[in-house]
Amino acid sequence: MRMEFVEIKAKAKINLSIDVIKKREDGYHELKMVMQTVELHDSIRLKAVKSGIELICNHPFVPSDSRNLAYKAAQLFLDKYKVKSGVRIEIEKRIPVSAGLAGGSTDAAAVLKGMNELFSMGIEDSRLMMDGKVLGADVPYCIKGGTMLAEGIGDILTELNPLENVVVVLIKPGLSVSTAWVYKNLDFGKIVDKPDMDIVVEAINSRKIDVLAKNMRNVLETVTAEKYNIIHHIKERLVELGALGSLMSGSGPTVFGLFEDRKTAEKAYNTINSGKWECFLTHTTR
Repeated sequence: MRMEFVEIKAKAKINLSIDVIKKREDGYHELKMVMQTVELHDSIRLKAVKSGIELICNHPFVPSDSRNLAYKAAQLFLDKYKVKSGVRIEIEKRIPVSAGLAGGSTDAAAVLKGMNELFSMGIEDSRLMMDGKVLGADVPYCIKGGTMLAEGIGDILTELNPLENVVVVLIKPGLSVSTAWVYKNLDFGKIVDKPDMDIVVEAINSRKIDVLAKNMRNVLETVTAEKYNIIHHIKERLVELGALGSLMSGSGPTVFGLFEDRKTAEKAYNTINSGKWECFLTHTTR
């Protein structure tokens, strides 16, 4: 029986480490990274309509047509599974745009999962993940969520022990970064501080947050943080304010800090949240 409407959380992700192994012949980059869901989320509301796709969003810079990844996800679902009606998508954005937090990918993933529920299709997550790969490398992860080692172009996923309820402060400075620009300007000769993924994974699996925080690395900082020194400044400031460690997420420019307890994190958040940057106090989740 078809449901009247579905509401679903589209959760943001952070990268607890990123290594770029090589550039592939197809133009993509071979990656090895740890991805982690956080509670910060967009809210997606889906409703069946007679035909077509309607998309509205509360963020003025988010397109409401086929340029939007959530729109593309809906089109893919309607076409592939031969759904006879259409869908209305309402997106309440909380995740910053162009921030390195998978905002577009997680919205697309939520649409695939939500339409599966809305139209009572009963499609397994593994199949939706294969569908999502066509839309973007982060979409399969966003369908699954949690704590994952991601390899290949980010689509080969290995579950790690869930790293839930670690307090996180997120800071997005007032700039946007193109992922394509970051990878285009990545110079392997400038990468000297690569993550030791064995240490990172072991720290996660044994929940040694202090060891994880001290060993987090993101090689994409050699591009983004070198151009925008504010990223280095925010990382240093978060550590000064009590973060166990701090890192740029994805291709940036968002920076996060991991905290041992919520009280310290709240104090850091209140100190740094002056209205100049987008700031969020959140925590890791499945």
